[in-house]
Amino acid sequence: MKQWEKNIRKVVPYVPGEQPNKKDMIKLNTNENPYPPAPGVERVLREFNADMLRLYPDPTVSLLVEELAGSYGLNHDQVFVGVGSDDVLAMAFLTFFNAGKRLLFPDITYSFYPVWCDLYRIPYETQPLDDNFRIIKEDYYKENGGIVIANPNAPTSIYEELSVVEDIIRHNQDSIVIIDEAYVDFGGSSAVQLIPKYENLLVVQTFSKSRSMAGMRIGYGMGNPVLVKALNDVKYSFNSYTMNQTAILAGVEAVRDARYFGDCRNKIIKTRERAEDALRELGFTFLQSGANFLFAAHESIPAKEIFEALRNNNIYVRYFNLPRINNFLRITIGTDEEMDRLFAFLRQFTEKYSKNEKF
Repeated sequence: MKQWEKNIRKVVPYVPGEQPNKKDMIKLNTNENPYPPAPGVERVLREFNADMLRLYPDPTVSLLVEELAGSYGLNHDQVFVGVGSDDVLAMAFLTFFNAGKRLLFPDITYSFYPVWCDLYRIPYETQPLDDNFRIIKEDYYKENGGIVIANPNAPTSIYEELSVVEDIIRHNQDSIVIIDEAYVDFGGSSAVQLIPKYENLLVVQTFSKSRSMAGMRIGYGMGNPVLVKALNDVKYSFNSYTMNQTAILAGVEAVRDARYFGDCRNKIIKTRERAEDALRELGFTFLQSGANFLFAAHESIPAKEIFEALRNNNIYVRYFNLPRINNFLRITIGTDEEMDRLFAFLRQFTEKYSKNEKF
């Protein structure tokens, strides 16, 4: 190995879900929203003046910050915007977790957390979920350099009640607590309402799931002004112009159309409930979901075999070959038509499997 190679920072990268592009495929593996963004988003893109691209975007992202602040009943200095929630979280890890003490998060959760820890040299310690994949809040009472909780959790889909979240925050007021709420719009109450009570709380959300804009990359964090200023100081030191003109304008329109947002979210929840009934009839069990996906296991067929059979027939779900969860499939909620095709395939597959017939 050459000397300069020894000085290269080496990390094990996050592995995103597969992004196939095949005709007539059913893509239920990356928790994307199956419905288009709000109509105003399309209008903005259609009417966008290309001449604007020669100008730098507003580094403060003031239009979108103001719209988000008004939507959540916050002041503009309580909102930070980034290029997807991954960008917001990465900036938060870089900004806040510098105490040299261990960052705490669950052993089964969003797999980007340990990647950022390795990248930024942050020590961490995972806390085991219980046998039902729920957080044991007492595990977070110990000394730490920060806490990150995904709620609802991924990939388990479980939503912890706000009382559990608040208990963890209340016991850790000397460190920053991040609540990662990528899926909260499908499951329960947001911790945003706790921001006035706890100055050490940062709540992170995204446009990728409930607002149907995964391809636009918009995420945001909400907390007290001191936290937001610290995030912006780091962002401006890293890259002042992180969000492009089209994303800012499209994001504003997505936030403004509250009715479309609610209707789209409710359609997904309704389809999720129907999917639970259908999968239960096919011999699946699953955790109670607060997200736009189900975390399901079959009573007799290994998850990997189902995953491979689905994939061979252009139906994509997510499989994690990891301890404790290697017999589960994460199934994104698609349209009713997509889910019906999934159920039809699974019905045929499980029947043939039970008869030891090849599919």
